[in-house]
Amino acid sequence: MAAGSAAPRVLNVNVGVLGHIDSGKTALARALSTTGSTAAFDRAPQSRARGITLDLGFSCLRTALPPRLGPGPGELQFTLVDCPGHASLIRTIIGGAQIIDLMMLVIDVTKGMQTQSAECLVIGQIACQKMVVVLNKIDLLPEGKRQSAIEKMTKKMQKTLENTKFCGCPIVAVAAKPGGPEAPETENPLGVSELIEVLKSQAYLPSRDPSGHFLMAVDHCFSIKGQGTVMTGTILSGSVSLGDNVEIPALKVTKKVKSMQMFHTPVTYAMQGDRVGICVTQFDPKLLERGLICTPESLHTIHAAIISLKKIQYFRGALQTKAKFHITVGHETVMGRVMFFSPAPANFNDEIQENVFDFEKDYLYQEEYLSKDSNSSEENKENDQTGGVQLPRQQWALLEFEKPVTCPKLCLVIGSKLDTDIHANTCRLAFHGVLLQGMEDKNYMETFLPKLKVYKLKHKEGQVERVMDDYSVIGRSLFKKETNIQIFVGLKVKLSTGEDGIIDGGFGQSGKFKIRIPDGLKPDTKMLLAVVSKKKSKAGKGDTTKEDESSKNDSAQPITISLLFKRYVFDTQKKMIQS
Repeated sequence: MAAGSAAPRVLNVNVGVLGHIDSGKTALARALSTTGSTAAFDRAPQSRARGITLDLGFSCLRTALPPRLGPGPGELQFTLVDCPGHASLIRTIIGGAQIIDLMMLVIDVTKGMQTQSAECLVIGQIACQKMVVVLNKIDLLPEGKRQSAIEKMTKKMQKTLENTKFCGCPIVAVAAKPGGPEAPETENPLGVSELIEVLKSQAYLPSRDPSGHFLMAVDHCFSIKGQGTVMTGTILSGSVSLGDNVEIPALKVTKKVKSMQMFHTPVTYAMQGDRVGICVTQFDPKLLERGLICTPESLHTIHAAIISLKKIQYFRGALQTKAKFHITVGHETVMGRVMFFSPAPANFNDEIQENVFDFEKDYLYQEEYLSKDSNSSEENKENDQTGGVQLPRQQWALLEFEKPVTCPKLCLVIGSKLDTDIHANTCRLAFHGVLLQGMEDKNYMETFLPKLKVYKLKHKEGQVERVMDDYSVIGRSLFKKETNIQIFVGLKVKLSTGEDGIIDGGFGQSGKFKIRIPDGLKPDTKMLLAVVSKKKSKAGKGDTTKEDESSKNDSAQPITISLLFKRYVFDTQKKMIQS
């Protein structure tokens, strides 16, 4: 926690400032903060020109450490992460949300919840434990009606949050920059000191762990003349000390830590959760705008992955197998194709397996992620006697990336449709999950996927054409004329009259086949088949009127043949398996 032993204890809590574009996030961060970092307050020329935040900005607010958070003297430092609100920058927000302990959702009090405020809420639910809602721009409400308008919006927000994990969270009304961006600096913000008290009341001791591999999300990289190149970011795991070697895995480069700073204060050590600047020498800052640095050799670069996942409830529409999504893994966003699968139906109620994937088990291929409104597959229907769709407690997906990504194991994964029209009032975040198994081999299709036992259930139906003897029948319509029937020999079939049979081989050239019935045909079945073949022979003799009559009187249905087998999706030999 503390940098060096003599310095007072500093507890760092990362606070994400998220919300819809133009809700006043940057102005709020500025009003709250006492120390700006190098990345703070829209320093980037493009941001200033366009008047919007293009990248994560960081600044900090320091206050006395409340006694409930441990013995003093000490300081409570809130690192404010100002996330951009522009819809096209949602990937940056997702990157920012992974390092956040407490979230401030900024709402323009004159507009209420907007599309991106809803998306920020979704990201918060996935990546964050606590939230404070800030109703900003109260100076725009007419004095006389201000209080009632604030109360009305507060009620509305409470209703919105009712079914989320943030139900009952504090809601604070402020004007971060009364009079708007052009107003003179002399205008004092309203409600900000109350907000700081609320933040102090919400601060908690985040669980920090200095052990494990060092991993840091770098969000800015720049050079300082005569010093070297500084990479600033937040430590996601482990710790780092002066003189340590760190790797930039995307570039396969290793560098030594020459010096470190936390908000302009030199330090010799930093750990998980800290916001730090690390200085290295002989490295061109243009090579790394943002990305990850880590203990050498500790990250893997993967081409595909198995994740456990959940659909985001606000996403409209089905999640289809073979569809493409923008996949955010660690701090990268790449296009990827998905294939969904579930436990075998008998195991739908098995305990959820956290953070591990069992390659010994069989899994059922799904055309789409199973949810209350999805079309249930054949096998699920057969296993479900209740009439409703039975849903598994856990589902997985195979992700195949269009280009390899570098990430830690067990990291957060978010799938979204970022190409949806920005102005459409719809949530573009589709699913979130945890990466359980990455595939580092480029040839994972051959080397890795055959280990993944995902099967499809196949169901074919044909008809009995005629009896050969008490122990065998001839079937048709199960195979096409050109099918190689040899590969089906030995597979079990069931007749609609209840007998079990085994495919014995082809019969003639037109796709017909012979079935052996080990226990023999039942007398009733033989009678049925006699009726069917009698009809056929009559029809064959051209006596059509009688054929029509008899079919009216005698409702002899053809006897059907069912062939059920499963085939593993990644089995190169395409074997057919029956239990």
